[in-house]
Formats: sequence, C-alpha cells, structure tokens
Amino acid sequence: MSATKAVFVLVHGAWHNHSTWNKVTPILGANGFAVLTLDLPGAGVNAIAPTSLGLRPFDPAAFAAEPSPSADVTQEARTQAVVALVKEAALLSDNVILVGHSAGGMTISAVAEQVPNLLLAVVYLAGFLVPNGMTLLAMLMHETMSSALGPRLFVGDPAAIGATRIHAGSTDEAYRSLLKASFYGDVSESDFAYMASQLHCDESAAGAVAPSEITPGRFGAVPRHYIRCTQDCAIPVTGQDHMIATVDDAIGNKTITHTLETSHSPFLSQPAALSKILIDIYAQTLAERSVDAP
Repeated sequence: MSATKAVFVLVHGAWHNHSTWNKVTPILGANGFAVLTLDLPGAGVNAIAPTSLGLRPFDPAAFAAEPSPSADVTQEARTQAVVALVKEAALLSDNVILVGHSAGGMTISAVAEQVPNLLLAVVYLAGFLVPNGMTLLAMLMHETMSSALGPRLFVGDPAAIGATRIHAGSTDEAYRSLLKASFYGDVSESDFAYMASQLHCDESAAGAVAPSEITPGRFGAVPRHYIRCTQDCAIPVTGQDHMIATVDDAIGNKTITHTLETSHSPFLSQPAALSKILIDIYAQTLAERSVDAP
C-alpha cells in the first residue's frame, strides 16, 4: 500500500465529463491526495453525437427528432465503470472517498450499495440522492424541484429519441443564457464558455428511469455527506433538502450536510472552498472511524 492519504474518486454529472474536476484535482493533489476521474459510458470521449448535430446548415427539427446513439447506455454500465475505478483506487489507499455531482449521485449510490467495504465515505455534490425504488425522473418531478431550469433546456421528446438532449453549442442567446443560469449562474464567462464546449448533448433516458437500489445494511453502512448548493437552479436547494430528509428517514441514519453559497457548479466558481470541504470530510470521517474502532 502506498503512502497516499486517500483517493478521491470524482464522478461527473449529466452532459459533463471528467473535465468538470480540472480545478479541484490540482488542489487535492497539492494537499497529498490522489484523484481518479473518468468519462462515464455515454459521456465525454464515450459520447456519440447524433448525426444531425453536425449538419450544415443546422436543422433544428432534425436535431430534435433524431433517435439518440446513446439510448442504450444503462445505469448499470455506469455503475460498473465506477466500481472498477473504486477498485483501482483501493489498490492505492485504504481510504477511498467517492464523490458524485448532480446525476452522478445515482451512480455513486449504486456503487456504495455494491462495494460499501471499499469506501471511507460517499459525498453528494448537489447530487441526486434518491430513496430505494425511486427513479431520477420521478424525483425531478417532485414539487420541491419545480423551479429547476434544466428541463427547459431539453430538445425533442426524451421518450421518442431515447435521451434527454440539450444543445450546448447553440448560438441562440436566450438558450445560452438559460444554460448558464441552469448550471453556471456564478461562473465567469470564460469558464462557462469552456465548460459549454465540453458538454455532450445526449443523456440516455434509460438512466433517468432506472430505480435506485439502496439498502440500510450496505449503502447505509457508508458514511454519507451532502454538499448543499444554495443558489442551485438545476437541483434547487429545496429539492436537495427533501432528498436528504427522505433518504435519511428510509435508511435510518443521518446524512452529514455542508453548505456552499454557489450555483450548481462550485467546482468552477469556488474550487478552493469545495476542496476544503472534501478534505475536511476525509479528516472527519477518518477520526470518527478511529474512535469507533475496537
């Protein structure tokens, strides 16, 4: 085993990729932590764009109607990709902290259920923390999520094309303003432009309708943290708090909460503050484990 204090496994959210973490990774590294990231199946280098996206002149109707090449990407495929990364992390350190942003919360829940013994802690960053048997889509439709702006970005009928599709490269100013307000409200224009250039357009609808499968004995055995983002317009803080309370009640133990006064993307707007919370979670969890040890 190496001298690495801990390994952070960082999982991006919908339409994003590993570049989400580009400002956080060097801060954690400078503090003695290893970091592993990935592009989930269907994301980043693994994304396949619909042909209509590249046609010139661009045809909005064709783009809205073309079936998604990513429609067959399953939640299970994403879960197994992260399980493999956690197992790689466990070779570097006994202390693996799994972090999931936004829709990545669905994946880290599934991973915590499958390999709880490999995790020091699991951390939701404005993430979907969904009780057993519920889907991401059902949670997004809850009244506490009613102010979420993300669904207004969707292009086409998700059921018909097999994906929730956005057009991050749109030149329409109203659409770009909505994209920024949804995910990057407190982010600089240059960071917004870069991140928008990294987004893929299709998120498989299969993932949105896959039910959460978490149990008290496995998922509930992993110390659980949630980083609330109070200015979030993608997953409103009312929805974040509802998810925390619902899962805590169902699992029978408490999620430890932390708060950032940020939009949905503190990895861009406040990477130092976010990194400090992650480092504090490591220290707090390790201390509590030492106290609990026989």
